[in-house]
Amino acid sequence: MLDNLSHSALAGQFFGLVALVICVIAFASKSDDRLLMLLISANVAFALQFVFFESWTAATLTMLVIVRIVLARRYLGSKPVMAGVLAVSGIAAWLTWQSWVDVLPLTAMVLGTLGMFLLRGISMRVFLGLAALAWMLNNLLIGTIGGTLAEGLIVITNIITIIRLLRAKRKYPEAYQEPEVLENPTQRNPLD
Repeated sequence: MLDNLSHSALAGQFFGLVALVICVIAFASKSDDRLLMLLISANVAFALQFVFFESWTAATLTMLVIVRIVLARRYLGSKPVMAGVLAVSGIAAWLTWQSWVDVLPLTAMVLGTLGMFLLRGISMRVFLGLAALAWMLNNLLIGTIGGTLAEGLIVITNIITIIRLLRAKRKYPEAYQEPEVLENPTQRNPLD
């Protein structure tokens, strides 16, 4: 099977597998900060994967995901910053649009942006899981084995982590409170 792949496709598959390993570690974390930091590394690998598969909308939006993660950590709850990220993402998608498949990375970008700016804890992971489903379909359609497996395992790992967080919440209700979006964008998350 690998004999029929070009060097570019093999490189894309390699970076998809690198992203897979990083994402599983990230989504297994109960810490929002650790999750978001590891996602930056994974998205560099995903962007390289998309470049090698010549999926330009996915590659561009994946690079914007890195910027989004940094901005979401700094401006948690800021609707103007979130709107700016969404606007830039829409423009980037429009400039790189190749086919209907590009609606999937755009959907993933919107869901991930809403989740990261407006939500924390379990609810954030639900939105990130839905974004991962959109990315998984995109990867399946462009033919990246590593990326498809990565996103599939992200969905599964994310579900397991949500269950772990729900159990912790039930077991220690007085100690665990679902963090809410903060009104002051410069205020830190209480679980940080």
